[in-house]
Amino acid sequence: MKINIDGKECTAEEGEFILQIAKRNGISIPTLCYSESLDGLSACRLCIVEVERSGRRKVVTSCNYPVKNEINVYTHSDKIISMRKTLLMLIASRLIDTTPIKELLDEYEVKKNNRFINNQEDNCIMCGLCVKACEILGSNAIGTAFRGINKKISTPFEEPPQNCIGCTSCASVCPVGAIKYKDEDGIRHIWNGKFKLVKCEQCGSYYATEKQIEYIKEKVGEIENIHLCERCKKKLNANNFKEVFQNIKLNNK
Repeated sequence: MKINIDGKECTAEEGEFILQIAKRNGISIPTLCYSESLDGLSACRLCIVEVERSGRRKVVTSCNYPVKNEINVYTHSDKIISMRKTLLMLIASRLIDTTPIKELLDEYEVKKNNRFINNQEDNCIMCGLCVKACEILGSNAIGTAFRGINKKISTPFEEPPQNCIGCTSCASVCPVGAIKYKDEDGIRHIWNGKFKLVKCEQCGSYYATEKQIEYIKEKVGEIENIHLCERCKKKLNANNFKEVFQNIKLNNK
């Protein structure tokens, strides 16, 4: 089917989300809590757009709004821009360091409002990506705790979580760098826990935790080159591809 986004005709599959269609067609919609690896959570709300059908408009979150009919979409209408400015002001009030969203703040000419006091100890914007990533992984080591202004991401009873494998998937999907971890002397420190790191068999660099490797083996069994870091895996694959191409070249002579 065809939909119109900001005056541009775009092809869409039924059930496809507006954000996916916009990205494919080079149309920019700001996001913070969106990850291509996870389903849209619509937590930050920055991806809001106006959808028009049969002459009626409504505001929706583009990351999880499925297209079912031919519609007109407006990603930067006056109403949407005004709403995004308010959202960014509220998000900025939670951040100690606004660097991760500085470009958005500058683009929308938003400044922090002194009416909102930041009581956060970190830069968490409560987008939920880290919790979702941990849930999909199967660890379920972290979740939300408390309510209202005291709501935060935490481990059960704020103790080192038994289910955590120290994989840092939570930190890798965090859009604002709120989840901190440290690798020191062969030990990874995260969520008040300590995890022994293992070395790559090829280059000798630390690349994963013992619990992470054990977890992978438990879930999917032995994997080829599981004891190599990503960099050495890429080198190995590159060499293998090179050898294959050389053999093909020789056979074609």
